Amino acid sequence: MAVSLPPCSSTLFTTSKFARCNVSLRLPLNLVSTLRRSVPRVYASISNASSTIDTDLTTELDAVSSFSEIVPDTVVFDDFERFPPTAATVSSSLLLGISGLPDTKFRSAIETALVDSECYEQQNPNDRLSCFYDKAMVNVGADLVKLVPGRVSTEVDARLAYDIHGIVRKVRDLMKLYYEIDVPPERLLFKIPSTWQGIEASRVLESEGIQTHLTFVYSFAQVAAAAQAGTSVIQIFVGRIRDWSRNHSGDPEIEAACKKGEDPGLALVTKAYNYIHKYGHRSKLMAAAIRNKQDIFSLLGVDYIIAPLKILQSLKESLTYPDEKYSFVRRMSPSSATAYSFSEEELVKLDQESFSAAMGPGAKELLAAGLEGYANQAQRLEELLGKIWPPPNV
Repeated sequence: MAVSLPPCSSTLFTTSKFARCNVSLRLPLNLVSTLRRSVPRVYASISNASSTIDTDLTTELDAVSSFSEIVPDTVVFDDFERFPPTAATVSSSLLLGISGLPDTKFRSAIETALVDSECYEQQNPNDRLSCFYDKAMVNVGADLVKLVPGRVSTEVDARLAYDIHGIVRKVRDLMKLYYEIDVPPERLLFKIPSTWQGIEASRVLESEGIQTHLTFVYSFAQVAAAAQAGTSVIQIFVGRIRDWSRNHSGDPEIEAACKKGEDPGLALVTKAYNYIHKYGHRSKLMAAAIRNKQDIFSLLGVDYIIAPLKILQSLKESLTYPDEKYSFVRRMSPSSATAYSFSEEELVKLDQESFSAAMGPGAKELLAAGLEGYANQAQRLEELLGKIWPPPNV
């Protein structure tokens, strides 16, 4: 009996993508440095038959940073010196990490929240815990604003993912807390799950001048709806889409990319970028769940790339000459977006029913898994805050 494999289970789309990127051999930093000292690079000049020695080496990290803003993917910012972050996210997982490391610089931000008089006076234990949770988020977020030049995104409780009014109310409350400690609103984003309700909440908040950051985006329908809503930042998880495609089938959007020999995660980012720029939407695009350097090379030109520290270290240790253009080619640009073709179905203004119908099983499954993970982290953080409150001397 023949066995049916998922369309992306083979390496066809991977190897064809690599071939188009013309990947060349890179040497480790220590070896390149040794070769540079022992074998200078000589260029012959046709005009005067003279030669010069090139000493202007750069790293791959510098090269890719000239196309996209590279954001280190780290939990407690323990690598500020090696990889100074340009932006940051404060989340329940970050606060859990801080709480597990007593010596971290952000610990006092949580302890300050736990002695806040406004929270302490709450009679209802659940209201008191919610107050501590929000204050801790904002205190850590305010510390991050002082450390990074870009914006700080504050996670909105994933348990509110299907509650438009709950999301809007929570973001307004968080914004008020930031205002009280003099954090400028232009330095803030609010990270919201990309359910239909989350996207509609984003629409409301953006109309009030509050910048939003939609996460858990795995389909073009989510991208289009978010762009139509005026969302400031749209975050696509490249590697998670690829992982799903290798073990599952039945998602038309993912299978269409695979049949073209494309990586479905990278293809979605490209399609999203072209949609945003071709039709004049103001959203910025963020690529996350990066698995390797080739992912970064294939995404050059996208607004933001969140990269693991291991990959950043590899990029930093790999030297390249200025004339080596093989991998460092802009893959996305506003000018190239104008040539991209979209079907009539892809250009309709989405409502909740058409949005749900357009999301394939892969996107729905990945969205549900992301929400479950974030909700569990939020629950764990609440339980932890409940255990350590009241702190000593309260």
